[in-house]
Amino acid sequence: MFGAGGGTSSYREAEDTNLIILWGSNARETHPIFFHHLLRGVRNGARLVAVDPRRTSSAQWADVWLGIDVGSDIALANAMARVIIHAGLANREFIARATTGYEEFARCVEPYTLELAEKETGVPAYAIRDVALEYGRADQAMICWTLGITEHHNATDNVLALINLALLTGKVGRYGCGLNPLRGQNNVQGGGDMGAIPARMPGFQDLQDPAIHDKFSRAWGGAQFPDRKGYHLSEMFEAMEHGELTSAYIVGENPARSEADQTRAVRLLSGLEHLVVQDIFLTQTAELAGGNRRRSRCGTNAAASRRCTPACHMRGSTSLAAYSGHAPTSRIRGPSSCTRVCGRTRSKEFRRRFLSWSTIHRWIASPRSFRSGSRPAAALTPSTPECRPVATRLLCARARRC
Repeated sequence: MFGAGGGTSSYREAEDTNLIILWGSNARETHPIFFHHLLRGVRNGARLVAVDPRRTSSAQWADVWLGIDVGSDIALANAMARVIIHAGLANREFIARATTGYEEFARCVEPYTLELAEKETGVPAYAIRDVALEYGRADQAMICWTLGITEHHNATDNVLALINLALLTGKVGRYGCGLNPLRGQNNVQGGGDMGAIPARMPGFQDLQDPAIHDKFSRAWGGAQFPDRKGYHLSEMFEAMEHGELTSAYIVGENPARSEADQTRAVRLLSGLEHLVVQDIFLTQTAELAGGNRRRSRCGTNAAASRRCTPACHMRGSTSLAAYSGHAPTSRIRGPSSCTRVCGRTRSKEFRRRFLSWSTIHRWIASPRSFRSGSRPAAALTPSTPECRPVATRLLCARARRC
């Protein structure tokens, strides 16, 4: 279940769950389609907890906002796990049936008292206790996160700490329960599902497994392809630095802007013997390639919930999916029926869909017009942010040192 890039539950389940923890995510601005489902859940009675150093626009909708110090996510998660264990809310039947390493995990989180957690996170001890008990007692609960969890040097441990909470309480594999990483880019889920990962085939199947390699080779008419994994992004730049990688074909990515060390990225990309960039915009990376050509293409978009829908990218334009993260259910007509909007090519059908989405977005942006009454969030002001990386371990088959 874990180890593949995708959530364990659908967006639709957010409408019927009892509790949603939005951890390191400002979904109202970054994932408006998912937030639309989340708001339906809130309207149906679900409680919303936001965990974020900033009181974001998403946190303003929450019943409780935990304003943690930057980098203290593991301390908070481990303290919640300790509260759940001491309250007798651990799902022992699920733990015995589906996990390993519980005793070691319990010993690992024991030092994370509420007092220590308050000092580490800047969140009052009573608020941590209340959220932990609410999560442990909820019949259905979901944890959702985005780049606020993953863009850290200890990102893997951050994610494992959240997985531990779900495994500890048995909130996996049931409707209305689960763990949902809200993906950071448009159609990144579809790319991963289709095998755009160095060590995986479509469906996240292992490239280096001889049986799987042979299966795909036969399915593709005896095609020959490597049986060892390729470079991931960081390894690509290391290979460029060592002179091992001299050509690159970049599709829908802008590493000249998105890499942490932009100076190094521009230097290495500029030094390539051959660079091709395929993008709908003339990005900083495309400028390094010396040009940009746009063409029409049609395909599909896959949401983080694995729902595939058609999408069409027109010349000099994009479908609604590129703006909202949600693909239309029918393809947008091509440029033959286009009119000019703000100096760019847009079809009449596109304008109709886009304006319709703008109306929805304004509706989402107005809490009081959506809710029958106002429920003020418990705003917990964070203290001075401090980055204190704390080790964790996975309550699952793969053992990690405390």
